[in-house]
This record gives sequence, C-alpha cells and structure tokens, in this order.
Amino acid sequence: MIEVKNLYKSFEDKEVLKDISTVFEDGKTNLIIGQSGSGKTVLMKNLVGLLDPTTGQVLYDGRDFVVMSKQEKVHMRREMGMIFQSAALFDSLTVLENVMFPLDMFSSMTLRERQKRAIDCLDRVNLHGAEEKFPGEISGGMQKRVAIARAIALNPKYLFCDEPNSGLDPKTSLVIDELLHSITREFNMTTIINTHDMNSVMGIGENIIFIYEGHKEWQGHSSQIMHSDNTRLTDFIFASDLLKNMRQLVLEKDK
Repeated sequence: MIEVKNLYKSFEDKEVLKDISTVFEDGKTNLIIGQSGSGKTVLMKNLVGLLDPTTGQVLYDGRDFVVMSKQEKVHMRREMGMIFQSAALFDSLTVLENVMFPLDMFSSMTLRERQKRAIDCLDRVNLHGAEEKFPGEISGGMQKRVAIARAIALNPKYLFCDEPNSGLDPKTSLVIDELLHSITREFNMTTIINTHDMNSVMGIGENIIFIYEGHKEWQGHSSQIMHSDNTRLTDFIFASDLLKNMRQLVLEKDK
C-alpha cells in the first residue's frame, strides 16, 4: 500500500499540488486522472522520487520515501516496476534481452536463471516465440507487452504506468488494460496508472483519484462515477455529447 499524506509541490511561486492525501491499494488498479496541467504527472513523479515534494509524506507500507537516504531509495526502487508512455525499449537489444535488462542490472541470478525468468514473463504477456525479434520488428501493442514483461521481471511490489495506452488502437488498449488488471491481481501489486483513456477508467478503475487544479477533487470506484454528483468529475468523464447522452439514458433507466 502507498499512502500520501498532506503532499504539496511548488515550482518557485507556482503551487502545483495542494494538500494531496490518498491511499493507493494493494491488489487493485489505482488510476490517476485529470485534465492536462492538473498535476497528475507531477503527483506520479513525486511517488517514484523523480521529484521531491515541498512538504508531505509518501509512505510505502509505512516507510516514508521522502526522507530516505540515497542508498535506501536505490534499494526501494528495486521494488518498483515502471512502464513509460513510450515503451522505452532498447532498439539494439532483442525482446528477450530487453526483458532481461533489469535482471542483469539488479539480480544475482545465473544467466540461465535470468533467461528463464525473462521467458516466463514473456509467456505471461502472451509473447511466446517473440524472444529473438527486435523492437522495430513488432507492433506497438507488442512493444507495450514487452515493456510490461520487463516491468514485472523483478517481481515488483509496486507498478507505475504512465499512459500505457498512448498511441494504441482501442482494441489493443483493451488488451493492455486487461493484462495490467490481471497481473495486478495475480501478483497482489499496488498498480498506479496515469491515464487519459476513459475506457480504462470505466473498465479497470478500481480506485480512481481525480485531480483538479492540483488538489484531490474526488476518489472512488468506476461504478460510482455514473451516479456521482460531482460536476467537475462528470464534466471531465462525459465530455462529449455522446457520452453525456449515454449517461442520461442510464440515469433515467435507474430511476
């Protein structure tokens, strides 16, 4: 579990995050949503230590990441998996070598053990047989699945995903969503996804944090959004006329 307490972040005179307090739960897909410029990316960067909060705490199972020493943070990051907006694969390495990279860097496994672990992770994301291909030889959706395999190679307790569906078609996005959701349950990870994808929000949003102008505006499950009376949330989720009409039909049916 990751708990954020009274977190503020300012850049010079501009306050970007304002008194954020929330909990990201184990074994669930925790989503951070909000308009561009709302502060959700800054929040995620504070969670993983790419930025330091102005004040506040980021607690990993009770351990305050903010006040850890440099060495403690390095050790802590070994418990984290990261999936970037672009798959961020190494073009000169094969799919297998990409997944083995964190194992080569941080594990004490033998070469045979590292290869087996990488192959097991590729099998888990349904990429059996793609081991010797290079990133340029596979589709964008397959590249994202390689990135997921690499992120879980060290069996992390915490998985961070920055716009994992960016650049993917709707069908492939659904595959990635379901894969992230099932892996989260399987390994009981604390998974945090920064997303603009409303299909992800409604499909796998088990714990959603809506950030509005730097503060936590709303938090809840996707099933609660349809009937929410928070107009900032519903205006953001149901921005198009089509979605507004769909919501209105559901609300009228439920009366």
